[in-house]
Amino acid sequence: MRAVAAITAVLQGIDGLLTASLQSRGILEVVAACFAVPLLLGLWTPVSGVLMAVAELCLVLSHASDPWMHVRLGALGAALAMLGPGAWSVDARLFGRKRIEISRQ
Repeated sequence: MRAVAAITAVLQGIDGLLTASLQSRGILEVVAACFAVPLLLGLWTPVSGVLMAVAELCLVLSHASDPWMHVRLGALGAALAMLGPGAWSVDARLFGRKRIEISRQ
């Protein structure tokens, strides 16, 4: 899930950097791509997921040509912020994997 959200956001950022003349929308796409790179690696996942979701929400409000793609990426960023980094991430290597067990009481 991290790879799908991050790679799509990075590709849109590269496209925004190459095609747009760095208007506000192009800058927002580049900012969202910058927040997606740590998300791809699993580094600071909750923080980068929230920041990516906020950047995508700003892109939706800036009257983008395809707002539903930004809605999807914002929802994926918010979901990743709530789910956490996962087992194969830099956060898991740095801080250890946390497992929550619910007892039957």
